[in-house]
Amino acid sequence: MIAELPRALHPFLAFATALRANGFAVAPEQTESFVEAIGLLGPRGLQDIHRAGLALFGPPPERRDEYDALFRMVFLGQTLAASAAEGDEDEVQAFDSRDGAMEPPQADEVRESGAEATGTEKLGYRAFAPQEASAALARFRRAAPSRLPRLSSRRRMSARTGRTPDLRRALRDAVRRDGEVVRLPMLARRSRQRRILLLIDVSGSMKAGTQAHLRFAHTLARVADRVEAFTIGTRLTRVSRALRLRNGDQALALAGSLVADWDGGTRLGDALGAFLAVPRFAGFARGALVLVVSDGLERGDPSALVEAVGRLSRLAWSILWLTPLAADASFRPQTEALAAIAPMVRRIGSASDTSTLCAEVLDFARRPMP
Repeated sequence: MIAELPRALHPFLAFATALRANGFAVAPEQTESFVEAIGLLGPRGLQDIHRAGLALFGPPPERRDEYDALFRMVFLGQTLAASAAEGDEDEVQAFDSRDGAMEPPQADEVRESGAEATGTEKLGYRAFAPQEASAALARFRRAAPSRLPRLSSRRRMSARTGRTPDLRRALRDAVRRDGEVVRLPMLARRSRQRRILLLIDVSGSMKAGTQAHLRFAHTLARVADRVEAFTIGTRLTRVSRALRLRNGDQALALAGSLVADWDGGTRLGDALGAFLAVPRFAGFARGALVLVVSDGLERGDPSALVEAVGRLSRLAWSILWLTPLAADASFRPQTEALAAIAPMVRRIGSASDTSTLCAEVLDFARRPMP
């Protein structure tokens, strides 16, 4: 398969293959994004390639040495034993080749997370049970096309009312009527839906609502014109293509196989930093409505989250942060990270259930700007 691709891509694909063979959870979307990031960044050396890999693959801190050793093996030709110098026998054993791809652990073997936020990374596959169609999502599907935020384009169209006369049409009508203009036609700007960027927190503290949030994301992807969706936790994963599948159960099953950090730790700042580090991904936020579904219980450095949200707010049209903790009308941000980013987002709304989540999104465009 690799031999059929351009020769320049071989080492990048070989690196992703080596990571998977040695127990790193690397999704196909991450490999694709890694190759695209290299092309967009135009690396001047191996250091740029190494940094792009760290941003896209997000190796856990405790396995950073193994990751670096595999990088040197693929791109510098070093042997694994030499790459892992000073390591003990167990560390070298972790690099031994495997006959096949690593099977992801079953959900019940690794999912013991509760409602508390954690900084620990847990990697694995998650399966979602089929569900009947939600009445709230059905109402959202009908209302969304007319109530999602829109923007005016530079193109104009004929309209009954407007501020600009349609002189071309007026002249054509005058020719047909021997120079008489009965009514002056007008032009109005066309409008289209704004791009929507959806960032879903899949950390352990959000475990209870993850399936509902993904089903909402699938419905949104089906009714909106332009939607990009990512999951964030201890790493960043793009799930846009999975959510475009017509069947909801199939879409969630594919997303479950792509995302590796289900129900793990919470490092939102690092995940958002990885998103902004890839120019193509950052371009998705430009002029978009950014929906962040997260409780904001950051266990990493709060300054990283504050910096990332600040950059995101300068790119986006507006940010709507939805948290299940805001079910109470008297809710006020309590954590250091959420309180710090509150001035940068237009609204911190509730995501306590699917109905409330849908209502927040549908009503957002009608709310007055602060």
